[in-house]
Amino acid sequence: MKHLLFPLLLAAAPVIITSCNGHSQAASTIDDAIAVKQQPITTMQYAPVLKYSGSMASTAEARLSFKIGSIISRIYVKEGDHIVKGQLLATLDLTEINAQVQQASQSVEKGQRDLTRAKNLYNDTVATLEQVQNAGTQLQVAEEGLRIARFNQQYAQIRATESGTILKKLMNEGEMASAGSPVFMFNGTAGNDWVIRFGVSDKDWAVLKKGDKASVEIDAYPNKTFAGIITEIAQGADVASGTYEIEVKVLPAGARFAAGLFATVRLQPAGQQTVTMVPVEALTEANDKTGYIYTVNADGKTVTKNKVTIAFLENNKAAIISGLNNVREVITEGVGYLTDKSTVKVIK
Repeated sequence: MKHLLFPLLLAAAPVIITSCNGHSQAASTIDDAIAVKQQPITTMQYAPVLKYSGSMASTAEARLSFKIGSIISRIYVKEGDHIVKGQLLATLDLTEINAQVQQASQSVEKGQRDLTRAKNLYNDTVATLEQVQNAGTQLQVAEEGLRIARFNQQYAQIRATESGTILKKLMNEGEMASAGSPVFMFNGTAGNDWVIRFGVSDKDWAVLKKGDKASVEIDAYPNKTFAGIITEIAQGADVASGTYEIEVKVLPAGARFAAGLFATVRLQPAGQQTVTMVPVEALTEANDKTGYIYTVNADGKTVTKNKVTIAFLENNKAAIISGLNNVREVITEGVGYLTDKSTVKVIK
């Protein structure tokens, strides 16, 4: 009897051993699963706030110059002077200009004599009608030349087009001023229209529109925020910087502004986009505007590593622009132990 029992025990041994190994492997798989917790996501409408800086300027800013070229005789103002509309700022040496006026005047007198003589000769049938007409044309040309000379004489000086401030004096007395060359940088303040100009990137340019609101903080008024509005948007990039110039009009609200005041502008585009709000703990390997978020697959055991684009961080939430399509929950606990091949068990 003992001899028969021993072979039966030996035959049953592989079954027992195999069964034990199966339970061991299953237990090992369960033990390797990483415990994780999930939290639901939410969505919201978001309009990005764009921050830029620039200097205050007036819409009446201008470069004042002479119409004609000559030697500067007198300059009556200096940088920083406050001036009133019509005030004389600078004059040219009139020696050459007056001579041109006198020359044109004498040409007119000669034209008048020639026309009178031609008419008298025509009446005596000595001159032809064509000669009379030619004399009349020459007189008209001379008169127009006199008008030009007197016009140039009138604009051989620079007067303030409106009240304002001399920002910069570019030339001095005795220098040769070419026609149209700036002599003064002038900032008019009569209209009280103050703007800030700055360049924005192409991505920000695409979402901004005329009429979008802005808030302006000026260093000279540290505890006050001014309202602003976008009034101009460049339709082409600046060749030097590659940015697009934006002009924001600032409402003084009783404050006194001056050209050159440093300001920080926050722009609020009218267009909004939908973002997904997730707990900040769900983010991993975040770098600037990108990161990764893990989600549990439909089988409840495996995970997917999703690359996401981050819009902003707010308190304990992260706003995600893209990368979480058709996702309702994200893993928030146990993230640091996960890879894209991890096995997990979800703890409720």
